[in-house]
Amino acid sequence: MSVLTELKNRGLQDILIACMDGLTGFPEAVRAVYPETRVQLCIVHMARNSTKFVSYKDLKKLCADLKAVYSAVSEQAARAALGEFGRIRDGKYPMIYQSWARHWEDLSEFFKYPPEIRRAIYTTNAVESLNYRLAKSRKTARHFQRTMLY
Repeated sequence: MSVLTELKNRGLQDILIACMDGLTGFPEAVRAVYPETRVQLCIVHMARNSTKFVSYKDLKKLCADLKAVYSAVSEQAARAALGEFGRIRDGKYPMIYQSWARHWEDLSEFFKYPPEIRRAIYTTNAVESLNYRLAKSRKTARHFQRTMLY
């Protein structure tokens, strides 16, 4: 919340869409400071967290069932796929369906955009990869600066 407030104080007036992983309280903090912001939770993080305690023998089929949800052509089709997932998997893994249903508002935002944009906003992996590469290049640049001084 303090980081978002600081951004607002520095002049950031609005955020159209905030793509984020499952950090607890972050969507609420964004909405408190920027009430018009649309939140999209990272599908990859959600799927990864959903399969954390799944038996290895069930993993492949369960992931295919989840993929039917987030790769659906529309939000209505995805909601139907999620209902089907709950019907099939609720007996053995009820927490997965409950978690997806509870977070559906923030998981389904990307369905409001064309497929080209969906690819950019359904996961935070591209941003994380960019941050990793920037940090690595800064570290390398600092190393070369020190060696060149001697």
